[in-house]
Amino acid sequence: MMKQLLCCLPWLLLSLLVITEARFVVEKNSLSVTSPESIKGTHDSAIGNFGIPQYGGSMAGTVVYPKENQKSCKEFSDFSISFKSQPGALPTFLLVDRGDCFFALKVWNAQKAGASAVLVADNVDEPLITMDTPEEDVASAKYIENITIPSALVTKGFGEKLKKAISGGDMVNLNLDWREAVPHPDDRVEYELWTNSNDECGVKCDMLMEFVKDFKGAAQILEKGGFTQFRPHYITWYCPHTFTLSRQCKSQCINKGRYCAPDPEQDFSSGYDGKDVVVENLRQLCVYKVANETGKPWVWWDYVTDFQIRCPMKEKKYNKDCADSVIKSLGIDSRKLDKCMGDPDADMDNPVLKEEQDAQVGKGSRGDVTILPTLVVNNRQYRGKLEKSAVLKALCSGFEETTEPAICLSTDVESNECLDKNGGCWQDKSANITACKDTFRGRVCECPTVDGVRFKGDGYSHCEPSGPGRCTINNGGCWHEERDGHAFSACVDKDSVKCECPPGFKGDGIKKCEDINECKEKKACQCPECSCKNTWGSYECSCSGDLLYMRDHDTCISKTGAQVRSAWAAVWLIMLSLGLAAGGAYLVYKYRLRQYMDSEIRAIMAQYMPLDSQPEVQNHVNDERA
Repeated sequence: MMKQLLCCLPWLLLSLLVITEARFVVEKNSLSVTSPESIKGTHDSAIGNFGIPQYGGSMAGTVVYPKENQKSCKEFSDFSISFKSQPGALPTFLLVDRGDCFFALKVWNAQKAGASAVLVADNVDEPLITMDTPEEDVASAKYIENITIPSALVTKGFGEKLKKAISGGDMVNLNLDWREAVPHPDDRVEYELWTNSNDECGVKCDMLMEFVKDFKGAAQILEKGGFTQFRPHYITWYCPHTFTLSRQCKSQCINKGRYCAPDPEQDFSSGYDGKDVVVENLRQLCVYKVANETGKPWVWWDYVTDFQIRCPMKEKKYNKDCADSVIKSLGIDSRKLDKCMGDPDADMDNPVLKEEQDAQVGKGSRGDVTILPTLVVNNRQYRGKLEKSAVLKALCSGFEETTEPAICLSTDVESNECLDKNGGCWQDKSANITACKDTFRGRVCECPTVDGVRFKGDGYSHCEPSGPGRCTINNGGCWHEERDGHAFSACVDKDSVKCECPPGFKGDGIKKCEDINECKEKKACQCPECSCKNTWGSYECSCSGDLLYMRDHDTCISKTGAQVRSAWAAVWLIMLSLGLAAGGAYLVYKYRLRQYMDSEIRAIMAQYMPLDSQPEVQNHVNDERA
């Protein structure tokens, strides 16, 4: 016994150090009591670290406090008690007391009895804590993985208020709200998984390995689409300086005790050592870094899942040779990988592992990471079952409304409220246009933009197209009709006027435009020789005898006179064209003749007198010089 204690002493001291210095953050969700009036209001509750919290959603129910089995440590069927909701009734939220058994067992017994959610009332006055699963308990692992309802811890004082109201005959209704449990500031979610390459650490390691395999496909879709930014992390500890030279630290640590991991089998004399786990953790970190440098960070998921399948500890394949074969099959640059890993025997810091140790310390709203596995979404620690659909819900709740990728809107993640009566939003059935937008948190009524045309309105009862091109969308909401191959629309692209009946029609331009009978109302074709016939949207006017109707002047003229006038007009046009051409030719000829005459005159004058542009020639002798 003493020998085992001495073997574990470094890790006991390390555990005490972690517990002393760690900063834990309890992740909360909002709990709102809607009745009775005496306790109405909003209260905090701590999300349980098992089951499936409804991230991004909310749930309404009626609180029930059982008369028997109030700690929910036994099956309620032993007391002939059921909490299954009747048709049309609100779901049952079971209130139970803390103590005597695991939190998870309380929730499991309540779930089997038909409860939709569980509230655990604390039995001591203290700040809220996180309800977690028992460590390495094989019996509890069988039911923990089957818990699907959400649970939360409430303070002792609030629990007593709920019990008092229920015992007094009041119906206690409340809402559990997880919509703000994860921040959702923009269209990209950042998340990280604190994991471990050790596959022999019990139930939690098995659960972690299974999750990585199941979630790989969804994770890669989100990463490749640019919707998420994922980063893996690995927890390492350091060996206390006093024990650096001990056999235990040498077998569990690399870089002279700086980075350590517990022995996988808890047996220092056989099997794999803790330092084997640290080296593989380092390798997996470097796989991510090298893949990320090539723009393909999702390759990490391929390597980790392949390594789990091909290199398990149970088959004695958890080694460098097996890892190298996986690396080669995935086309990862082994030279860059070796450079990233460095020398595990060197007495110096490893930059990659040093960064991991620094990252373990909590920052902002995130607490210290001391438990494996730990999932952090938008800097908030995830609480609940590490299972594909549950984690996907948490990630989807981290997107800003209307920016969620398609995978978040699939039926196995959320229900499409727009399919039920269009979500209560405006719609134009004839044009198949709706203001209802399905989001992960629920529908949003927002006037749409269709083919570059923006609709304006409240989104609930009214939306109408606006701006250029609006007439292309369902005629801008204006009247339109087609008959015998002729179509008319009252839509006009004017800022002040939106719908106006076209010429030949009268009406409001929105619901109705009626044909104007120009003949009957004597608005056209009124000359003595004219014969008027009304048509839809226009009219036809003909003249008697050998007359031609002039629509612009609403009169009839002789076809012969018209032809003569047309012939003379053509003659005059031709003569005018010839005259213009002759005049232009004469002007050109005169201009060129003038230029020629000017040049000849200058040449003649230059022979008899100097021009201003020529130097004077000396033609006499100075008498004084003689």
